[in-house]
Amino acid sequence: MTLQLLVILCPLISFSICALFGRFLGHRGSMLITTTFLIFNVFLSIFLFLDISLTGHIYAIKLMPWISSGVFHIDWGFFFDNLTVAMLIVVNGVSALVHLYSTEYMAHDPHTSRFMSYLSLFTFFMLILVTGDSFITMFLG
Repeated sequence: MTLQLLVILCPLISFSICALFGRFLGHRGSMLITTTFLIFNVFLSIFLFLDISLTGHIYAIKLMPWISSGVFHIDWGFFFDNLTVAMLIVVNGVSALVHLYSTEYMAHDPHTSRFMSYLSLFTFFMLILVTGDSFITMFLG
């Protein structure tokens, strides 16, 4: 797995952990897992920004064909350039701050685990919106 895909999948992993094991983790565990994953994601985004802006590489990752009908062909993929990684820092930074704020704001709510997992899912789809390589992929985000 490349570093670029890890940046996209970190919020999905934290969503999956909290959605499946939220009752066992409790409020504090869910908050800790989602916030830690997002803060880690901010550092990954900064590293990607430095890598792409200093080296000038542009990464286009094609995962699989998605829609193929005659001459109409769309791949499921992601695109990383200077603008994309700058937006990754913004999305992940704001999302990490929202996660951090929500840990105290939602401390007494009985459904905190569900809220934190949905917040991570929202971040995942925002990252798909930012990194999608086609309009249909961006629309899905």
